[in-house]
Amino acid sequence: MVAMNDTAATARTTGAHPLPERGQEWRERLDLGRLARLRSEIARADCGAGLFYDPVNIRYATGTSNMQVYALHNPCRYVFVPVEGPVVLFEFRGCGHLSKDCVAVNEVRDAVPWYFSVSGPRTGDLAGLWAAEILALVAAHGGGNRRIAIDRVDPQGLDLLRESGCPVVDGREVAERARRIKTPEEIDALRDAVAVCQTGIVRMMEATEPGMTENAIWSVLHETNIRMGGEWIETRLFSSGPRTNPWYQEASNRRVEAGDMVSLDSDLIGPMGYSADISRSWIVDGKPPSGEQRTLYGLAFEQVMRNQELFRPGATFGEIAGKAFALPGSFSEYQIPAVAHGVGLVNEYPIVLHASRHRERGHEGMIEAGMVFCIESYAGKPGGTEGVKLEQQILVKEDGIELLSDMPFETELL
Repeated sequence: MVAMNDTAATARTTGAHPLPERGQEWRERLDLGRLARLRSEIARADCGAGLFYDPVNIRYATGTSNMQVYALHNPCRYVFVPVEGPVVLFEFRGCGHLSKDCVAVNEVRDAVPWYFSVSGPRTGDLAGLWAAEILALVAAHGGGNRRIAIDRVDPQGLDLLRESGCPVVDGREVAERARRIKTPEEIDALRDAVAVCQTGIVRMMEATEPGMTENAIWSVLHETNIRMGGEWIETRLFSSGPRTNPWYQEASNRRVEAGDMVSLDSDLIGPMGYSADISRSWIVDGKPPSGEQRTLYGLAFEQVMRNQELFRPGATFGEIAGKAFALPGSFSEYQIPAVAHGVGLVNEYPIVLHASRHRERGHEGMIEAGMVFCIESYAGKPGGTEGVKLEQQILVKEDGIELLSDMPFETELL
C-alpha cells in the first residue's frame, strides 16, 4: 500500500476541496435551483402538482431534512409541490420549527400519519382525512389540472385519490428526471461529500493492521463522515481476504490477516445529504502482494480507467454499452452489471449497463453535461480466493469529464 501520512492525506482530500461554511445565500440558491428543476419536470409530466414522500425527494424539493433513515420506511412526512403556488411541507408533528429558515417552503402543516404502525385500525379514517386535504390543495393550486405525480403512496390512499377524479402518475420518475442534471450548488455539495469520503478512506487505510476486525476498520469511515458533518452510510460493503469473493458481503467480525486484500464500496451520504460512492481496495501490511492480487487489481483498474472516458456529452447509453471494456473470461460472471450509475443525493437515474445486460434490461438515453456518474468495477471470478472493487465518481462537462474522486490508486498493485 502506498503510505500517506495524515498531513498528506488531508492535503489530498479536504485540502483540495475544503469544506467551507456554506452561507445562507448559497443554501437558498441550492434549494431554489432544485425546486425550479422539480417544478419543470412536474409540468413536463402534464401534472398540476407533485406529492413526495421519499425523504430524498423531500430534501430535493425543500432543502429540509428530518429523521431521514426513519422516514425511509415510515411515511411520516411529505411535501406538496404545485407547478405554481405555495410549497406545503407536511412535517412530523412537533417538528415545524426545523424548516423556519427554508426559502423553498411556504407553509408547514402537521402530517396525517395513516400508516398502520401508528394508525392501526383507524388507518381508513385517517387516510380519508389525508386524501381530503391533498384534494383541496390540488383544487386550489393545481391550475385546473387535477393530475398529480406521487413517488410513494400506500394503496388505500391511491384508491381514494383516483376515486375522487384525481389521476396519479409516477412521481418517482418525475423526481429522478429532475435530479439527473446537477445545479452548480449541487456540484459544490458533491465535492464536499467526496472530500469527506476520501479523508475517511485514507484513514481506514492508515488504520488497517493485522488482527483488526472488518467492523473496526469500517467504523473509521463512519466516524469520519459524522465528525465532518456527514449523515449516514447506505450499506456496509467492506470485506477482507476470502470474504471479498464473491462481492456484496458486508463488514463482519472477521479479523484481517497480513497480506489480505480488503475491498470497500463507500455508499456514503455526506454533508448536506449528498453522496460519495467511491470504491477502493488495498493490501493489509505484512506481506507483499501476490501475482493474483496484482492481476485482479490491474483488471479492475483498467475497466474503470477505460470506461470513464466513454462518458461524453451526446453519447448514448447503447453506444457506451457497446464500447465499454468488459472483463474477460470467467471474470465476466462476477462483473458488476452496470458500467456506471448516476449519483447525487443518493444513487440515482440513469444506470448504464454492460452490453449483455443492456440488451435484456437496459434503456436508451443520452449523456448530458451536468450529470454525475460512478464508474464501477469488481474483478473476481468463481472459485477465486479474493476480489477487487474500484469505483470512480465523475462529473460530465461540456468538454469531457472531471474526476470528483481524485485520491490515488495503489501503485504497488499495478
